[in-house]
Amino acid sequence: MGREFVDLFDGWAKSYDKTVSGEDIEYREVFENYDHILDSVVEHTVGPNVIEFGVGTGNLTRKLINKGYNVFGVEPSMEMLKIGQLKVPEAKIQDGDFIHFKLPDTPIQSVVSSYAFHHLTDEEKEVAIKQYRELLPEDGVIVFADTSFEDQKAKRKMIETAIASYHHNLADDLTEEHYSEISTLQSICEKHDFEVKFEQKNKYVWVMTATRK
Repeated sequence: MGREFVDLFDGWAKSYDKTVSGEDIEYREVFENYDHILDSVVEHTVGPNVIEFGVGTGNLTRKLINKGYNVFGVEPSMEMLKIGQLKVPEAKIQDGDFIHFKLPDTPIQSVVSSYAFHHLTDEEKEVAIKQYRELLPEDGVIVFADTSFEDQKAKRKMIETAIASYHHNLADDLTEEHYSEISTLQSICEKHDFEVKFEQKNKYVWVMTATRK
């Protein structure tokens, strides 16, 4: 359920914002246009009430709050959660993950996330999407920004490029984590009665907007 990555994120918490700002050369292209990517998630969000999975240090959370949304955050890393809650005290952030989380008492119109859904296998992603189908009203949306690939050939090419650039940590991440093909995500969403669209935002990241029918 992505919980196997908690120790990694506990250790990354203090330097995460430096990474997304481009200071880590290996991951610079992954986080290229970072602010624009988060703005795109906000642009496709509907409200007033939003669940955000993988809050991290609260960067997307802050943008959502600034737009007037009520944000119920879910974060499995305690170190990330502490930073996120300090940066965005207006949000309600609790321990949990994409599948195991406490529902708020108020109806939810959007489920959002950035740079996190790949911690689930494709099978787990389907379990999560099915849950959100039951959670959201008609015309409610899932808006996820994450690394995805058009097909396995495109994924292999990015891994080979990372190795050739001596970006071995990135190559390991692309190999070991659960980055999905666009067609797989589309199939999962359509199976559970979502109309889905994808927008590519940099070499790695796509924004998926799935609207409940």
